[in-house]
Amino acid sequence: MTNPAGKRERLVAAASELVYRQGVERTTLADIAEAADMRVGNVYYYFKTKDEIVAAVVRTHVDQLESGFAALERQHRSPKARLKALVGMVAEEGAIVRSGCPYGSLSSELVKRTDGVDPLAARLMQALLGWVERQFHSMGRRDAHDLAVDFVAAYQGGAVLTSALGRPELMARQARRLASWIDNLAEGFS
Repeated sequence: MTNPAGKRERLVAAASELVYRQGVERTTLADIAEAADMRVGNVYYYFKTKDEIVAAVVRTHVDQLESGFAALERQHRSPKARLKALVGMVAEEGAIVRSGCPYGSLSSELVKRTDGVDPLAARLMQALLGWVERQFHSMGRRDAHDLAVDFVAAYQGGAVLTSALGRPELMARQARRLASWIDNLAEGFS
């Protein structure tokens, strides 16, 4: 007998990939079941609605972000090095050319589904903003929040342009600019 947690995880992984490639609205429960190699009726055992699956996808993304941040903190001693490592990872992400940033794309789509701020989208973006802000704060920057917003906006804007235009060199150039910007901000605060 297959482990139920394994089936649930397969559904979330399948939903995550499908939502990233084709969007929330175009992804059906049947698509998710097929990608997870399950019958569509079995999906309802784990998730009553598509919204529940989307919420699980967001939780998974937040967990992945936090796990990635923890790894950066273990691998790099200084906040400057951690931020630059994050920029480097983003620049190497080939999927951004095809579908944009998985976090930004999902957040944008979730916001469109509501009349205002979507708590799931806010949670996802806040995980990224919060970690970046803590890095700038650790660098001694009083304007850490504003710098975090600038950092995430630059990254997300670069991802949108890269995807929309199909030009990976744009993300690479944006990554170099962000790394240089971080170096300049860190001068005198090291």
